[in-house]
Amino acid sequence: MVRIAKKSDPQRIEELKKKIRDSSYVDEAIQKIAQRLSSELVQTTRPHQ
Repeated sequence: MVRIAKKSDPQRIEELKKKIRDSSYVDEAIQKIAQRLSSELVQTTRPHQ
């Protein structure tokens, strides 16, 4: 299967580069991911009532 790439948006790419350089943004993003994973793990390991 051949995948066709979307056109890149230079402005969006620059916005993302700025965010990834911001340690507080990265820390917050990691925290959100960890919270979501933890929540999903708790839901899947909880016995059905």
